[in-house]
This record gives sequence, structure tokens and C-alpha cells, in this order.
Amino acid sequence: MPDAVLLSAGLGNIAECVDLAVEHGLGIEVMAFAYPHILDGDWRGTVAKYRQLLQPVSGLLTLHGPFLDMAAGSPDPRINDVVKTRFRHSLEIAHELGARIVVLHANYIAAIRTDEYRAGWQKRNLDLWGDIARTAERLDVTVAVENMWEFDPHLIGDVLKTLNHRYIRACLDVGHTHLYSEVPFETWLEVMAPYLVHAHLNNNDGKFDNHRALAHGVVQYQQVLPLLRALESPPSITLEMD
Repeated sequence: MPDAVLLSAGLGNIAECVDLAVEHGLGIEVMAFAYPHILDGDWRGTVAKYRQLLQPVSGLLTLHGPFLDMAAGSPDPRINDVVKTRFRHSLEIAHELGARIVVLHANYIAAIRTDEYRAGWQKRNLDLWGDIARTAERLDVTVAVENMWEFDPHLIGDVLKTLNHRYIRACLDVGHTHLYSEVPFETWLEVMAPYLVHAHLNNNDGKFDNHRALAHGVVQYQQVLPLLRALESPPSITLEMD
């Protein structure tokens, strides 16, 4: 079974990514609506522009939602209100574009490793994602929660397991598992596999999230790719690199 591959299309290279996707039968992950100046500007005009640009793409369409300062499950309810507003907006935009998946970050504050914070964070995230799930189901758009700062796969995995909602699934960023966690990738994959619908692939130097090509960095993709392909339901894959 061939991989379902997408290209991450930023603000400056959407036309080139579309051309490459059309040439090779790939999909597109749209990054434009991750940024506040787009969401608070003429976002409807940008949606109309992107709808036209994406017409020739035959592969899967996904959307990367807002992530800058999005502290999902914050102890501050007013912060959570902002996060939920941004997340719902991205789901509405995905629905308009015909995107099937929206990638959203959990953004656990990894510097805080107390049991009390962890338990409270997971409880608040159950409430937040349960709320977001209602919008996702209404619009028939799947949310894929991406690991970023999380040092332990169970931080997100336990929330997804307890919530057990078909519209709140997982996006596994392979580079992040190596950069921000000392847990082996095999363990990350085992924990996330029951909920995994999407993956981000890129490499890095082990110090910074520099989104290198697959062959240039600390991640050994000749070992990673067979593990992803061996899953009962292999995820779609975005090449998240320039």
C-alpha cells in the first residue's frame, strides 16, 4: 500500500507545493491559517484564494491550526477560552477548504514536571478536547493532536484514551519525539498507535527543531518508516520541511 504523502505548504511556497503535489499525486497541509495575522485579517479572502489554489490537488488536504502561545488546558479559564476560539475557527476554515484533518498542538509546559500540574493539565485537556470534539463532529473534520514539548507519550495518550472520541485523534511528530523526549520512538508509537491518523516527518540536529530533510539529522528514518508502515492503519504523512 503506497504512503499517503502530503507537503507542508507555507505562506511563501504554496504555489510551488501545489505544482509538486499535482506532479506526483501528493496532498497538501496548509500552514497559512496557523498564524494570528491571517486569522485576524482578511481570512475569508485567504480561504477563497486557497480554495482556488488547491483545486488541482488530488491528494489529501489537511490544515495546521494555530499553535503560537496556544496553551491548551491552561489553569486560566480566559486563556482556555482564547485557545478554544482559535481551534474552533481553524475547524471552520478546514471545513470550508475541504480539509479532512486539522493538526493542533497540546503544548504541555515541559519545564513543569510536578505530579500535581500533570494531573491538572490532563483533566483540563479532557474538558477542552471534549468541547472541541463537538465542533469537529458537527463539521466532520478530525482533530489530530500533535506532540511538541511533551516528554512522555502518556501525557497526550492518556487524554486520548480517556476521551475515546473518534474525532479527536493523534498526529505524531517524529522529530519532536527525538528532540524533546528521551523516550524511545518505539514507545511513542506503541502509545499513540490506537489514535494515530497523521504524522509529521522531518529531521533535526538534536538541538533545534530545524526541520531538515529526512536524510540529514539524528532521526534514522530507515528504521522509522517501516514501523509506521507496519501499523494496522498507517497514518497519512506530511513532509514538514522546506
